[in-house]
Amino acid sequence: MDEKLELPKVDITGAAEPSNGEPKKVSSSPLSAYYRQPKIYMKLPSGGEFYPEGTLDKSEDGTYAVYSMTAKDELMFKTPDALLSGQSTVAVINSCIPSIKDPWKMPTIDLDAVLVAIRIATYGENMDIDTNCPSCKEEQRYGFELTTYLNDLAQFEYTQTFSVGELTFHIRPYTYKEFTKKTLARIEQEKIYNIINDENMSDEEKVDRFGVSFVKLTELTVESIADVVVKIDTPEGSETNLAQIREFILNANKDIFETLSQKLNAMKSQLDLRVKNATCDKCNHVYDINVTMDQANFFGARS
Repeated sequence: MDEKLELPKVDITGAAEPSNGEPKKVSSSPLSAYYRQPKIYMKLPSGGEFYPEGTLDKSEDGTYAVYSMTAKDELMFKTPDALLSGQSTVAVINSCIPSIKDPWKMPTIDLDAVLVAIRIATYGENMDIDTNCPSCKEEQRYGFELTTYLNDLAQFEYTQTFSVGELTFHIRPYTYKEFTKKTLARIEQEKIYNIINDENMSDEEKVDRFGVSFVKLTELTVESIADVVVKIDTPEGSETNLAQIREFILNANKDIFETLSQKLNAMKSQLDLRVKNATCDKCNHVYDINVTMDQANFFGARS
């Protein structure tokens, strides 16, 4: 285990972890000495900022204890409906990082780091990644040290303001709840694709269903950008009314929307989990591997 993440044994005799992640009161049971103890401490990329009051039990030194998953937690990641809704992720974070009181309101810039920390605490710092070389197409397996990624994320700085022409936008990260809204947008996109390719559906019905799905997708996409803007400065003054900001984003010139989207995506890419400079052992091609944070696969097996 990387020394930056090693913990001395912590005596929490009698502090059990119920389903909501809150330690139980001291018990006289001899089993109390065998309850989970924190495996690592982690720093959040957000630095503990952007959490509404009462949703994070902030520590003085900026580090947070991470417990390993229970058998129940592992099963949560195998429940499709709970994965889709985000409920399984929320339940596991509650269990493994009890300092995060309300994961739904957690800024998503912390999400991947939190999941990586939970995986380290449960399975260890190394993870095998299977991929195909983009040059020779040969299957490859690489070992990835997750602690390196986690320590890099601790240095992340969120840019809260940027300008588009004469306008200055003040933004905040998405909450995990808002992130699930973006997931619904992707599902709508898949629906559109399936409608177009359904040979058993009449052309008229295809047009109708395509129109409904496309409108829904467009609304979700634009709203996902509007959700994170909290203030806009103009030469004439500032706007902080969220309804007015949302109305502006929905009706603004497309160049403004596209610039906003590009800047948010660029910042998100800094948090992506990837293996850098992997070398194919067949053809020596060097490439980066983007690792998808699919909870079912990420926590599905020790590797």
